Amino acid sequence: MKTLLLVGAGSFFGGILRYGGGLIIGKFSGTSSFPWHTLLINLSGCFLLGLLNGYFVRGWAHHDLRLALTAGLCGGFTTFSTFSQESMSMLRSGAWLCGGSYIAVSVLVGLLCFAAGWYLGERCC
Repeated sequence: MKTLLLVGAGSFFGGILRYGGGLIIGKFSGTSSFPWHTLLINLSGCFLLGLLNGYFVRGWAHHDLRLALTAGLCGGFTTFSTFSQESMSMLRSGAWLCGGSYIAVSVLVGLLCFAAGWYLGERCC
């Protein structure tokens, strides 16, 4: 039960960070039809998850803390379902290049962000 509550608390704070981050990014991206907020939040979430995993691989944190920060905080912060919805919306409207670019950048750069975070987490933290 304690682990469930910790993951839930992490998800709560991750959701708040996602919402707030989306508002801030929205102010800078203006009325762009491209989903910059989702892309930037998901990429930063990939980096954070990689950083945490790189740090935790050394076994320096309690299992419950790991779950609260990875499954909870990062899981609540990032949003694969919104990415999927936005991708399909672009593709269905005929914006093939924009939708395809969004998918490719999200996946490929997301993996690079995770790898960079892991590298730093293992070595610097």
